[in-house]
Amino acid sequence: MLSPELFSWQRRGYGGAHAHRTNLLVHALTVPVFVSGIALEALAIVSLDWRAALAGALAMTLAMLAQGRGHRLEARAPAPFRSPLDVVARIFAEQLVTFPRFVLSGDFARAWRESRRPRCDG
Repeated sequence: MLSPELFSWQRRGYGGAHAHRTNLLVHALTVPVFVSGIALEALAIVSLDWRAALAGALAMTLAMLAQGRGHRLEARAPAPFRSPLDVVARIFAEQLVTFPRFVLSGDFARAWRESRRPRCDG
């Protein structure tokens, strides 16, 4: 799954796995937390501050736990991970590229509006 097509593959299926209003809200709140955790990890490396490293790891972990719970609400689950490296690549791709593109493209707003409407099957 690690290929130059990771971003386009992830983007194609993103809306289908991010349609439940609570999951959208969870992502809107936790993606910035995850990105802040990355910044804290970078600060920890530069300053050799173990507290920043701990805070960054905690922020990233809590964001992932919350997003995992949010994904359980979706009608369509994300594709299963293929390897530990796939886990890392997909998580960082989603947090740093795919979710921001989802928001900036207007797809987040569209998914939010559509999540209000009752869904009819049939």
